[in-house]
Amino acid sequence: MSEPKQEPAVDLGVYGKGAGEPRLGPGEMIALALSAVWLVGCAVFFLVLGDGDGTGTGVVADPLRLVMTALAIFMPVAIIWVATAATRSARIMREESARLHATIEAMRHTYLQQQQAGGVKPSTVEKKLEEIAQAQKQTETAIATFTSIRPPSPTQMSTHTAIASDLDTSDAIDQGSLALGTPAEALSQPLSVEDFIRAMHFPENAEDAEGFRALRRALQDRQVSGLVQAAQDVLTLLSQDGIYMDDLRPDRARPEIWRQFAAGERGRAIAPLGGVRDRSSLALSAGRMRKDPIFRDAVHHFLRKFDQTFSGFEKNATDQEIAAMSDTRTARAFMLLGRVTGTFD
Repeated sequence: MSEPKQEPAVDLGVYGKGAGEPRLGPGEMIALALSAVWLVGCAVFFLVLGDGDGTGTGVVADPLRLVMTALAIFMPVAIIWVATAATRSARIMREESARLHATIEAMRHTYLQQQQAGGVKPSTVEKKLEEIAQAQKQTETAIATFTSIRPPSPTQMSTHTAIASDLDTSDAIDQGSLALGTPAEALSQPLSVEDFIRAMHFPENAEDAEGFRALRRALQDRQVSGLVQAAQDVLTLLSQDGIYMDDLRPDRARPEIWRQFAAGERGRAIAPLGGVRDRSSLALSAGRMRKDPIFRDAVHHFLRKFDQTFSGFEKNATDQEIAAMSDTRTARAFMLLGRVTGTFD
């Protein structure tokens, strides 16, 4: 009959002994020796020098004296072993802390070696940080690369312009060769509603050729270019706090509310325009408005430009076009910052 297999020793850390650890350490041996010396000394004192007669009967006869004597004998022994136990626990905790530190260091070195060797995939946090950095650069990339995109032909534009103009552009174009000092804006094609809305949303990515074309045409318009640049500034500043318009899902407002805003209505009447409910974005934006004067100036400049430009846009836009405009990144930034500044209160 085979012998039963012996279970391997399990290291219980601070809750038990390992297989190779001695049962009595130096501290326990010292405590045992002190206890023995103390007990022997007490025995000698009471048995030999107790009452002078060597019998020690006086201690036994008096119960109170017996209790006090027992305390005097065993209390020092108890204190010795309590101190020994505390010392042992402290030593075990130091050993466990050293072992844990060594394990963490080994894991860190292993991770770094694997990462340098290319054997570890980027973690979710690292991917998220890369996505945030790329999204932060999208707006700057849009402004930096639009000059290489050819503008669309006149046949690709909508039938009506995005911004109402006081200039008779058709006469300016027909007589451009005769009029000296005619501004360049008067000689260029007016910005279509489709291009205006696409420019307000900014290009989706570096491959969005149509978005870049619309952005270039918007920057050639004197009035719209001011809003584009102001929107680009606030979107870049908001992205520094991790606030991106694509993450916001504001409540939609009816086109007639937008028309009231374009007509100069303010306060409670246009409160549905402040449809952004994201608490973290509102709190971060409000905090930065109080602390960062550059951000505060950029926000007020953007809100003024949006007010001026949208008032001209609303005159030529249909309800469907206003609804499309309200879903752009620029309009979402207006909803967020307008609510932070109290425009809808």
